[in-house]
Amino acid sequence: MNDSPETCSLPGESKAPLQKTDFFKVSGMGCAACAARIEKILRHAPGVFEASVNFAAQKLKVTYDPQKISPEDIAALVKKEGYELIAPRAQRETALVTISGMSCAACAARVEKALSKIPGVFEASVNLASAKARIIYDPGLTGPPRFREAIEKEGYRLLELGPRPETLLASSEAERLSELKRRLLVAWSLGPLIFFLSMEKVFPVVSQIPPDLRRVILFVLTCPVEFYAGWEFLKGAFEGLRHRRTDMNTLVSLGTLSAFFYSAVVTFWPKPFVSAGLPLHVYYDSAAMIIAFVLLGRYLETRARGRATEAVRKLLSLTPAMARVIREGQEVEIPAEALLPGDLVLVRPGERLPADGVIIEGETAIDESMLTGESLPVEKAPGAKVIGGTLNLYGAFRFRVEKVGQETTLATIARLVEEAQGSKARIQRLADKVAGIFVPIVLSIAALTLAVWLLLGPEPRLTNALLSFVSVLVIACPCAMGLATPAAVMVGTGRAAETGILVKNALALEEGARVRVCLFDKTGTLTRGRPEVRGIFPAEGQMAEELLRLAAALEVHSEHPLSKAIVEAARGLELPKVQNVSAYPGQGLAGDLKGHRLLVGKPDWVGKRAPVPQILQEKMTSEAASGRTVILVALRDEVLGFLTIADTLRPEAKEVVRELKELGLKVMMITGDNQPTAAAIARELALDDFLAEVMPQAKAEKVRELQKEGLSIMMVGDGINDAPALAQADLGVALSSGTDIALESADVALMREDLRLVPQTISLCRATLRIIKQNLFWAFGYNILAIPLAAGLFYPLFGWRLNPMVAAAAMAMSSVSVVANALRLKKIAIH
Repeated sequence: MNDSPETCSLPGESKAPLQKTDFFKVSGMGCAACAARIEKILRHAPGVFEASVNFAAQKLKVTYDPQKISPEDIAALVKKEGYELIAPRAQRETALVTISGMSCAACAARVEKALSKIPGVFEASVNLASAKARIIYDPGLTGPPRFREAIEKEGYRLLELGPRPETLLASSEAERLSELKRRLLVAWSLGPLIFFLSMEKVFPVVSQIPPDLRRVILFVLTCPVEFYAGWEFLKGAFEGLRHRRTDMNTLVSLGTLSAFFYSAVVTFWPKPFVSAGLPLHVYYDSAAMIIAFVLLGRYLETRARGRATEAVRKLLSLTPAMARVIREGQEVEIPAEALLPGDLVLVRPGERLPADGVIIEGETAIDESMLTGESLPVEKAPGAKVIGGTLNLYGAFRFRVEKVGQETTLATIARLVEEAQGSKARIQRLADKVAGIFVPIVLSIAALTLAVWLLLGPEPRLTNALLSFVSVLVIACPCAMGLATPAAVMVGTGRAAETGILVKNALALEEGARVRVCLFDKTGTLTRGRPEVRGIFPAEGQMAEELLRLAAALEVHSEHPLSKAIVEAARGLELPKVQNVSAYPGQGLAGDLKGHRLLVGKPDWVGKRAPVPQILQEKMTSEAASGRTVILVALRDEVLGFLTIADTLRPEAKEVVRELKELGLKVMMITGDNQPTAAAIARELALDDFLAEVMPQAKAEKVRELQKEGLSIMMVGDGINDAPALAQADLGVALSSGTDIALESADVALMREDLRLVPQTISLCRATLRIIKQNLFWAFGYNILAIPLAAGLFYPLFGWRLNPMVAAAAMAMSSVSVVANALRLKKIAIH
């Protein structure tokens, strides 16, 4: 009878499995085999859905049902194997931290490492593109002050702490761009002039200026570029030196200062060079134009990164600043942030709602497209829920405030999108590992380049060596490598939110691109979830109305959709009183009626307790074969007849199945219905396969069995009743009403009940992963090709060399191109 875990709401009945995820510190592990042993023990423990051990971090992540097993029980199981767990003191919390001062992937990797080392921090991931860190921690062991200390110890500055979706980074973008513009103005006003004065062979008019005077003029012009326009590089390099770290600032500063100070020595102390027979070349143009190009790249990158996060800012900007409330019978206008739950708010046509609530008076239509992606307005009447930030199209109404501030749907979505943008995809690990050691390797290559050119290079050796040294330092900046994945994740999650798809983390985007099987729950997912009684078949000598009346008398005690359908069909009938009601999840209900046992439920369950007449058995088989659910009714161990219930398919279900197949997915259904009913639906939808008669608690195990076959599974359900299966699947997708976002178990929530968002989710995930791979390919490929070219590896064969100015322009454009490629996700069509 039941197709979902949440069968009834009777006292003492079995409820849907709850799900909780905790992190533990593990001590006593000596090798990877220890970690595997712990995982095996816990995965077989009752109530544990999943367990994974990170041997390197000495941490355990376990997802379990707190009604069946406690953290203390988990610790005891592990202790029996000879290991110790430090149980969490409190439920884990998530902090979003905005950081300034990070300039490249090496910076992000360093901050992430520092945060991960803090006792009580379970997980830390740093997104260079958004300049945010997402920290999952135990508030009983650590907290924001410790995060600030760790970040500042590394030489960076913490701008903001807390779960608020608003960030100082977003609010300070204008100031940051303004500062970059001022420095760009200096660099690009003087840089081209310095370049012009340095090219006497290209511009003969320059040679009319005496060489000594021209070198002094170039020194004077370059000083503002080097020490004002390039100050943030110098400052960053100094901070890095003070904290014994290297990053992009180190490379740029070392390269430009080498060129600048070499030129300054030639300008003011030329005698040693003349005595050695060396030409008096200066490289002020290289120093100035490197800074000009790198600054231009950083400016363009900052603007592009701002576009990548505009989805969140758009959401947050929708909440009006003021609200019109009714206080003591008077209409008063107050700041929206001053609203309290219970306040009565008046909304007029054309106004946006300041908070979440329930309509008390009036009817209207509301545009909810900013949350759901659905362009059609939604009709609202008294009793309907409304969402803050949505637009009232016509009709004034009053609503009672239920959620304000950070509790509203709008703020929750913005926070979840920000958390997703701060998370890290699995594919990024390689880039992180490379970034962590990249700058020291580049410095070594640059030093080797300098030595080889000085020893073996053609004359003028010092000049050639210096130019190659600077080119290697400048072109090898790992910015593009660090931005490749996070930029795509930011844009992808933002695009998803605008479409009505709420992605929980970057891993979900990656898993969504790799799924090969789509497993749909039936009730409320493929169907509308509002079944109706379609037929009443009394046994010989019984009355149809009496049969319905008895069934409803028992089903009135249940909240299951099938129970509600029976009760609704019996509306207007007088129902007898049933006592001692018991619920049997996935089977049916039983109770006492005037001293006799009344049973209502699945045919095989009721049939074991009361014989079914042959004529009824044949009718039941026929009805079940047509796709209807059969509910058998028995009293005094005698079958009185049966009811048939059917749940209509969603109108878009067939189209969605076809689109998923076109995307190359195998489409299946999992249901608690009997085989004939499930088979009828599978035929109608042209499904590849189905799993029938699966009890709610067994759905997760079925998903696990499919995964053992090497299949990557996407489970689509209602987000509440299918929690264990959603958590077990590689990608869990929950249908949501838009106001009840069930993300505890699912990786993705669809903000409107429209199955067409499912194939769109797959398309978006694939597009995002494709962009990430493109970015990583070009980022790695750029450095693999550019560093040997800059070092002069191709000079002996082809005479190819790289001017430092060209190197600076190429490096700047590589970062911009990565972000620009990620921004293509905003325009890519998803179907």
